[in-house]
Amino acid sequence: GAIALGHPLGATGAMLLGTVLDELERRQERYGLVTLCIGHGMGVATIIDREV
Repeated sequence: GAIALGHPLGATGAMLLGTVLDELERRQERYGLVTLCIGHGMGVATIIDREV
């Protein structure tokens, strides 16, 4: 999936964050969640709180 989005390696987080922000605005939602596996058993999660 990531390469199919047409972005350079290492830009997955930025691409997903941008997509979530666009969808939050489009749907007029307040909260979003982006998660990433970063290898070697590690990961990161970001919760977005958008003022509506």
